[in-house]
Order: sequence, then C-alpha cells, then structure tokens
Amino acid sequence: WSPEKVFEFFPRLLERQHNMGNQLSGGEQQMLAIGRALVTNPKLLILDEASEGLAPKVREEIWQCLDVLRAQGQTILIIDKYVERLMKLADHHIILEKGLVVWQGDSAQLGADRSLWERYLGV
Repeated sequence: WSPEKVFEFFPRLLERQHNMGNQLSGGEQQMLAIGRALVTNPKLLILDEASEGLAPKVREEIWQCLDVLRAQGQTILIIDKYVERLMKLADHHIILEKGLVVWQGDSAQLGADRSLWERYLGV
C-alpha cells in the first residue's frame, strides 16, 4: 500500500491531508489509523472497535472499506459489537468471556443460535 492508494481508498483523507490529526473528525481519525496500518502492508490487520463512537454514515463507510479489503484478500481480525455487520464480513467468529473461548463457528451458525446472542452478546 502506498499513501496514494490510501487516498484512493479514503478520499476524505486526501481532502484533509494538510490538517493535523487532532483537526480530523472521529471517523477521519479512524480512516487515518487504518490507512497508516495499511501502508505497512500487514499480513494481518487487527481492528479493535473500529466503528465505536462514529456516526452511522461514517461507520458504514468504514465497514464498506473493510468489505473491499477482505475482497482484495486482506486478512482481518475485528473486535466489534456490531454483530449483524460482522456476520456479513467475517468467515469465522469467536466469542470470549473473561478471556476464555466460549463459542466459535461461522456466520450461519452464529445467526442460527439466538441463545448465544442473549447469553454472550447482550442482544
């Protein structure tokens, strides 16, 4: 990944490239964090609550970018509370409770077992 490719991926950052990080919105800061990680050409991109606290429109923009990255073959580990959105993106899910794996499976399995949602996901 080059900075130019990051700007193609996140056009909003191109518009704001001369701003300091503290002058960016929360969504722009998250895009910048993802872009900074991508320029290192990671084998594994790890995101912890990448959409936390963002406006719904910006949150969806981040999710769409992650969809594109996945389609391009990027391996991504995501920790997030938006389970419905994760189910569309992830191949495999793991639920941890107090640091222990209490369940793992694919999106179809997770979607089919609503008791998991009630017990572990607070839904």
